[in-house]
Amino acid sequence: MQLSVNGIERSIEAPPMSRLLDVLREGLHLTGVKEGCGEGECGACSVLIDGELANSCLVPILQVEGASITTIEGVAHGEKLHTVQQAFLDHGGAQCGICTPGMILAAIALLEQHSNPTLEHIKEGLAGNLCRCTGYMRIFEAVVQAVRP
Repeated sequence: MQLSVNGIERSIEAPPMSRLLDVLREGLHLTGVKEGCGEGECGACSVLIDGELANSCLVPILQVEGASITTIEGVAHGEKLHTVQQAFLDHGGAQCGICTPGMILAAIALLEQHSNPTLEHIKEGLAGNLCRCTGYMRIFEAVVQAVRP
């Protein structure tokens, strides 16, 4: 199968029903994609598929043939962090690290849809991602900071 992962064209050999999560972590060693629940409930495995947020634990690799996949490893520009990544660091939105990659990708997807989101937009946009460490306010503050000029 052919697909683009973080801007690099890849040829993948895997059984067609392999989970995208497993192909990314085990086949391509992109361990920023985390497995939390394995059932699409927690968002730890979130990636962008052609710009749309998806739980990679629910996606068979055959469904992404020819697609463009973005993982947390693909959002920084060299040594310069994405503004959302930097905001998470600045506001303590990243603690244990399990939910952080998925939260950041969810925030990036949200900001593509709403360039100046309200707190309600942010809560809705991140609702599919669970965090057990921060209580969410630091995460919400990070997303607000990311849109400030």
